[in-house]
Amino acid sequence: MSEDFTPKPVAASAVSEHVYKVFPNDLNAYNTMFGGAILATIDRLASIVAERHAGRVCVTASVDAVHFMAPARHGDTLVFSAAVNRAWGTSMEIGARVIAEDCLSCGMEKRHIVSAYLTFVALDADNKPTSVPPVVPESEGEKQRYAEADMRRQQRLAHAEAIKRHRAGV
Repeated sequence: MSEDFTPKPVAASAVSEHVYKVFPNDLNAYNTMFGGAILATIDRLASIVAERHAGRVCVTASVDAVHFMAPARHGDTLVFSAAVNRAWGTSMEIGARVIAEDCLSCGMEKRHIVSAYLTFVALDADNKPTSVPPVVPESEGEKQRYAEADMRRQQRLAHAEAIKRHRAGV
C-alpha cells in the first residue's frame, strides 16, 4: 500500500474513454438502456479512479447526484469517463460522465446522457478510513470541478447535520 501523500494531478488516476455497446439484453421496458446498468459501470469506474488516486482499497460512501439527461438506445456506444474532482482527508469526490454515440451516425451524433458524483473513502489494512493525497487541478475544467466539489461537500455536511438535528427533535 502506498503511503505517498504527494499531491496528484487529476489525469494521474482518470479513466477517459471506457466504451460499452448497448445490446438488447441491456434494455428496459421502454426500449432504452436500464439505468441501473449504467450506474453499476459508473460505480466500478469511480472505484478504479479512487483506488488509483489513493493507492489503497476504496469503498463507495455515497452517490450524491445522478442526472439522467437523455436515454441510451439499442446500438448506441456509451463512452464513460471518471476523475477525482477533489480530496479531503480520507474521502474523495469522483465525477463521472457518460456520452452516447449513435451507431447509425458513425459516432458523429453524441449525446450527454448521464452525470454523477460519488464519494469514496480510502481504507487501511484494518478497514478504517485513512488519508488520501490532495488533488491538483490543472485545466480550467478541472479547477471548476474542484471548486464545485467543495460546494457539494458543504451541502452534504449541512444536510447530514440537519437530519441529525431533526432526529434529535431539535
